[in-house]
Amino acid sequence: MTTTAPDDGDARSRIRQADRADLLAIYRIEKASFPQPWPYEVFDRFLGEPGFLVAIEGEAVVGYVVADVVPNHGRSFGHVKDLAVHPDRRGRGYGRRLLAHSLTRLAEADATSAKLEVREGNEPAKHLYRDFGFQALRRVEGYYDDGENALVMVRELDDWGRRDRDYGGH
Repeated sequence: MTTTAPDDGDARSRIRQADRADLLAIYRIEKASFPQPWPYEVFDRFLGEPGFLVAIEGEAVVGYVVADVVPNHGRSFGHVKDLAVHPDRRGRGYGRRLLAHSLTRLAEADATSAKLEVREGNEPAKHLYRDFGFQALRRVEGYYDDGENALVMVRELDDWGRRDRDYGGH
């Protein structure tokens, strides 16, 4: 499946569906990015989900996003579960591109909204999500194993295909 979200025009980089051969690189990025990384096996369970994508630079995986669609009383929603870019590749727009492509995939899979959880103290991530129109819905005390709070952020996807493919529409 080809996504319709924009590309930054760099012929050496692209976004594509994650596959089994990417899992070790994804896991290494996860470990380099988070104090409490997901176990390797968790990524394997999400293979085939529409929003499990990787950013490729040359031949190397430099980032990923894990998102799926959850049925909810006749109105499916997308859940962005994990997003990371290798520390050496941050600041180059990969996170924006991954999120944009993932939201496009979720909208194409008939999700009407998307949600995510973010560490309350992760200012760069919160800024990115706000740029994409996500709004804080609630705070969850002690959400993370280390006791840090999470913000649950949501965004409607009804207009994603028309207005927001330019990484947030703002």
